Amino acid sequence: MKRIIVIALSVFSVVSLASAQGFKFGHLNMQEVIFLMDETDSARVEMEKFNSEMQETYNAMAQEFETKYRTYQEMAANWTPSVRATKEQELADLQNRLQQYQQNAQMDMNNLQQQLMTPIQQKANEAVAKVGKANGLIYVFDTSMGVIPYFDTTQSMDVTEQVKVELGIPLDKMLPQAQPQL
Repeated sequence: MKRIIVIALSVFSVVSLASAQGFKFGHLNMQEVIFLMDETDSARVEMEKFNSEMQETYNAMAQEFETKYRTYQEMAANWTPSVRATKEQELADLQNRLQQYQQNAQMDMNNLQQQLMTPIQQKANEAVAKVGKANGLIYVFDTSMGVIPYFDTTQSMDVTEQVKVELGIPLDKMLPQAQPQL
């Protein structure tokens, strides 16, 4: 708590000092900018394709498990204890493989997302830096992160549109609107 108060006072002091000296601040919604970039659309398509392929493989594995489980249920009464134990072990192994596959697929998906999004985020950051420098700003705050409890929009320049222009995003391209739930 003490640390938060010290940080808040430090930020307040910097902002007060900067305002008194005529420094300029900017803000933007970085999530909106990144979401609207063409590269993000391409990354999203690639991730959906990857996810679809992973899901197909998982479904095939799950189908194999289901088939063997149904066979086990139908035939178990007729099998000797050693055959039944072998089939139970086979089912347990298949179930473990399914679980391991899910974990690996999730890790692969996370790695792919990071691999695809890192250059996109770097490009967006470079555009923000360029716009900030061109406007003589000393800070550009990202309002999409929700960690700025207050800022005066009259004292801070919204650079979202300028960054969109810098990245070649049409100004009329908007975030999709949430559909009302029925």
